[in-house]
Amino acid sequence: MNFSTFKLKPEIIRAIDQLGYEHATQIQEKAIPQMLTGSTDIIGLAQTGTGKTAAFGLPMIQLIDFDSKRPQGLVLCPTRELCLQITGDLKLFARHVPNARIVAVYGGADIRDQISLIVAYAVLDEADEMLNMGFQEDIDDILERTPSGKRTWLFSATMPGAAAKIADSYMNHPVTITAGLPNKVAENISHACYIVKEKDRYVALKRMIDYIPDIFGLIFCRTRLETQTVAEKLMKDGYNAEPLHGDLSQMQRNQVMKKFRDRTLQLLVATDVAARGLDVDDITHVINYKLPDESERYTHRSGRTARAGKSGVSIVLVNTREVRRVKDLESKSGIRFEVKQIPSGRAVCEKQLSAMMDWLASTQVDNKE
Repeated sequence: MNFSTFKLKPEIIRAIDQLGYEHATQIQEKAIPQMLTGSTDIIGLAQTGTGKTAAFGLPMIQLIDFDSKRPQGLVLCPTRELCLQITGDLKLFARHVPNARIVAVYGGADIRDQISLIVAYAVLDEADEMLNMGFQEDIDDILERTPSGKRTWLFSATMPGAAAKIADSYMNHPVTITAGLPNKVAENISHACYIVKEKDRYVALKRMIDYIPDIFGLIFCRTRLETQTVAEKLMKDGYNAEPLHGDLSQMQRNQVMKKFRDRTLQLLVATDVAARGLDVDDITHVINYKLPDESERYTHRSGRTARAGKSGVSIVLVNTREVRRVKDLESKSGIRFEVKQIPSGRAVCEKQLSAMMDWLASTQVDNKE
């Protein structure tokens, strides 16, 4: 479905065209017409990377009266990075709308007094993740201060009990929209498992990176310390890598994220929480340096690649004692891992040489003097 069929304002269509959007995703196709009525609470269930920001952002921009100086729309999300990403996207959608004012509030700023009695639309984005991170009381506190007559739009990859409770408490007869199977790993992601000795885990990681010369990847670690350690080792060994975790200052985090989005950074080593705000297209590989505890987290991790219908690869490194966890992950998520061998040194050299030959063959030479 083309975006012009949604009867959006010409200013919004113009912005969409400039962004290169051609066809709506499934969640956008189902949610946008319903939301544009402005009369219904919505529960949107869709997996990561399906265009949920546009699904709620475009209708919100259409419905808000930007001639009024009062805040009318509120979007709650789990991390600062995601907050900034959504803010940036909404600004792009509203770039031609007169008087549009969209701001990010994060880092401890208290917005509760600002939203009392003046918010017409409230969005809970990545609701399941906010609840997993322990924000139940904060969500309750904020929503209790919003007007009872507002419209509430809740988006989530899964619908755990806590999210259902929020729907029961703060939403009025919500319409549920499902795009695909919630929490289902995208079909265009291939999954590979490499079994290594624990002492060889880091060496195996380097071998994998060397075997994929054109990798633009995200490496997941379990803790902030592990993230920092792995990133420092990679940087010391000459790889274009940097860490992203909660111990970095906001300025450092912004700088790292900008480099990764600009593709001047090839490898981002991150924790699950820090990567929640990561919305970057064309990530070729997700490497799980360590497996997460829950299958849902693996779904979120792997969903960083293969966005917007593209294909991608998700790799897990496990030791012999963790093989059972891979089997459990397969049964819970419905995916199948292809067990592979770490590439040999000879195979890496051949791959690197082939990549160099391809680069040389495609290089344009100006013979003019």
